[in-house]
Amino acid sequence: MLRYIVLIFVLTMGAGSAHATAFDHSPWDGLLQKNVVVHDGGKATTVDYQAMATERTILTGYLGQLAQVSRTQFDSWPRDEQLAFLINAYNAWTVELILTRYPELQSIRDAGSLFQSTWQKKFLFLLGEKRSLDDLEHGLIRGSGRYNDPRIHFAVNCASIGCPALKNQAYRAEILDEQLEEATVLFLSDRTRNRPANGRLQVSSIFKWYREDFAAGWRGARSLPQFLALYKDSLGLSETESYELAAGDLAIVFLDYDWRLNAAD
Repeated sequence: MLRYIVLIFVLTMGAGSAHATAFDHSPWDGLLQKNVVVHDGGKATTVDYQAMATERTILTGYLGQLAQVSRTQFDSWPRDEQLAFLINAYNAWTVELILTRYPELQSIRDAGSLFQSTWQKKFLFLLGEKRSLDDLEHGLIRGSGRYNDPRIHFAVNCASIGCPALKNQAYRAEILDEQLEEATVLFLSDRTRNRPANGRLQVSSIFKWYREDFAAGWRGARSLPQFLALYKDSLGLSETESYELAAGDLAIVFLDYDWRLNAAD
């Protein structure tokens, strides 16, 4: 009996210890809640970069904490803990990049050069290596084969008006699926970036750039039209349009992307 009690105690302590080792995103969460301005019920957001700059020590401290995570530690986490970590890292490092040039730059693309795009610059340190934003998104998130969730494209933020909204909360492992679903529905419900018009479906260029991700079988979708059909209500499609889309008979047009900085006025 005593051995049984001791075993239960050890297992309980171990479970508590494992929970305690989950990464603390609260500094980033606090910055987002204070400095991200929500518009149209969350379909769009802007960032008060000027106010964010006054709290940059908090941001750099958080980035330093991200950098301290080893690859071994990261690999020991559950899937959703890993993915939340990577999404938050991408968004936080993007904000830091903007702050290095704010208020001079008008677009995130201004942070690049003639010979190297913004996303190819190796300026961040994560999981033991110096990396670029491309390394983070296309290597660690998309290219790892671990996650295979196209909704990440509505969570990672490129600091541009055309980009899906930067959420005013950090992504968290325990509610990650709900957060990703909410981000997807909000973006697809935004008629400035996705809308049926004149017998066609006009959508963001995100769906052109990452078409393969939306046709990789998530929730059974083997084509971009099939993925979009999963969100027919969010897109505001009629029954006829929904049927045509699922059948691949509704023309899809990709809208120009607005690369202007998502700065609050």
